[in-house]
Amino acid sequence: REQLSDEEYYVLRQKGTEYPGSGKYDKFYPKAGHFVCGGCGAPLYSAAAKFDSGCGWPAFDRITDTSLGMRRVEILCGSCGGHLGHVFEGETRFTRTNERHCVNSASVR
Repeated sequence: REQLSDEEYYVLRQKGTEYPGSGKYDKFYPKAGHFVCGGCGAPLYSAAAKFDSGCGWPAFDRITDTSLGMRRVEILCGSCGGHLGHVFEGETRFTRTNERHCVNSASVR
């Protein structure tokens, strides 16, 4: 708790979600490297895997989340268990893989 900002704690430890388009990595595209967990520093995604889905979040183990009356797959850090975001399937309008990993900027660095 002492090492995270209020927003990072809310997202990573309380399974919160930042407002769409508000995250620092929504439009940021590094040329090389990896995004790492904001809670523990574990590597998560290659910078080359990031794409603009237009959803307002930057586009890692899975748990099915039905808390909002829909089926979402939760993305958790494999090292510290921090909440990163959700996987949405059936997303051919956003990505050719039909699967979009919608990640909170507050949960990664």
